[in-house]
Amino acid sequence: MRNGALLRIWPGALLPAFALSACAGVQAPPRPFYPAVDVMASGETAPVGTAAADAADDPAIWRNAGNPAASLIVGTDKKAGLYVYGLDGKVRDFVAAGALNNVDLREVRPGMILVAASDRTDRAAPRIALFALDGPTGKLATLGAQTFLPKGHAPAEAYGFCMGGALAEGELARAYVVLKDGTVAESRLVERDGAIQAEHLRNVKFATQSEGCVVDDRTGTLYVAEEDIGIWRVDLRSASLAATAFAKVGAGQGLVDDVEGLALAPEGMTGGWLVASSQGDNAYVLLDLATGQPTKRFRIVAGQYGATSDTDGIELALGDFGPSYPAGLFVAQDGNNAPSAQNFKLVDWSKVMGQSTN
Repeated sequence: MRNGALLRIWPGALLPAFALSACAGVQAPPRPFYPAVDVMASGETAPVGTAAADAADDPAIWRNAGNPAASLIVGTDKKAGLYVYGLDGKVRDFVAAGALNNVDLREVRPGMILVAASDRTDRAAPRIALFALDGPTGKLATLGAQTFLPKGHAPAEAYGFCMGGALAEGELARAYVVLKDGTVAESRLVERDGAIQAEHLRNVKFATQSEGCVVDDRTGTLYVAEEDIGIWRVDLRSASLAATAFAKVGAGQGLVDDVEGLALAPEGMTGGWLVASSQGDNAYVLLDLATGQPTKRFRIVAGQYGATSDTDGIELALGDFGPSYPAGLFVAQDGNNAPSAQNFKLVDWSKVMGQSTN
């Protein structure tokens, strides 16, 4: 639905007493609450520059196909700007770009790595901050910030952000900005007059505060985390955006509010898992993409590197990332990296998939 709210009834939502009694005989029992397995981080980034504050927020991963161990991580300091890290955790670059909250990146054509982030520097005028990442050097070039909402739209704060592949000729990518009021604004990113511009297309509205999102390009599906409610999926290939329930906060799904960052572990043409940050119990949940059912939960516990807690953004990229991350790289924001400032923890994905749930 363009620029409109959705009328939604979540399965299992509160209903009048007569409705509950009528449905009691057909409701399926909730799935058991999966215990979390323990996984240790294989690395961590340097702390962000903003100390004694909730500052680090969201990561994105660029895989260097020619030299996987030279891949890069981009992460936001939502008080100051954007970092680039190597897999050794050392800072490759930093751009002072204001209050950037969530970040994503796409290699939109060979040699052009487009990085974009939700820019909340002006809380009333949301923008998309754009950058070009040079893979060999790890340096960022600023491409400017784009407004994307039509004139007359109510003031709103840019919050969550993710990108998807182009859905029409002439586009570089699609951008999805999750506003703090629950609106998700879709824009196409195009090149015009030597610059990249954001052209607003349509909205989908959720009832309460939402943030985390991710796009599955294989199926043209957007997943959005409504923090206290659960996870929704949106068919991006339909003429009008409409959300359907995917996973609900609660013991049956293994999700404890807030539901924060989302990432994908694709398998085959349509299968795999959606990974969600279950911030309320410092865990991460793998949800089957076909059913929305939890298949595994894990926590990052202290080892050579510290544990994670209060995680906001996460990211996952499968494939070879060198000897330390042979099957994939999972990156999670750490909300309590005391005595240092917040940072991001790096996990060998084979450790997650190799652990069985008791």
